[in-house]
Amino acid sequence: MAASLKEIMSFLYGAGDLVEGWDGDPADLVQAAQQRFPGKPFCLVRQWVWIDVVTSEGELAPAEVPPMVIFAHEVVQDSRRRFDPGHWVRTTYAVSHPGQCIFETRSTAYLLLGDGYRKEASLDVVFSLHP
Repeated sequence: MAASLKEIMSFLYGAGDLVEGWDGDPADLVQAAQQRFPGKPFCLVRQWVWIDVVTSEGELAPAEVPPMVIFAHEVVQDSRRRFDPGHWVRTTYAVSHPGQCIFETRSTAYLLLGDGYRKEASLDVVFSLHP
C-alpha cells in the first residue's frame, strides 16, 4: 500500500529527535570507518534522517538489529562513486550501528556528518522518500 501525501508530509515536517553527527574533520571519520571495516565501501552524507522503521507483524523477518535506514539529502563522497556528490541516498537496512556517526549496512558504512534527526516511519513512507 502506498503512503498518503499526509503521511509523507507528517514525516518530513514533523518533529524528530536531534542526533549529533560528526563535527570534526571528515578524513578522521573515514579513517575510523576504514579501521573498523577494512575494505568496506563508505559513503559520507549530510542532512540525514535516521529512520526507525515501524512494521506490522509479518512485514519483516526477525533480525538482530531492529529495522532502520538512513535517508540523506546530500552525499558528500561515495568511495565507490555510486552516488554523485550532492545526490540523495536512502540506505538498505542497518546490520550494525557501531558508533554515533557510523551506520553500517551489508554493503556500505554510511558516515554521518553534522547533526541529523531520528524519526519513525512505516515502510510505505520509507519507500516513498526521494527528493
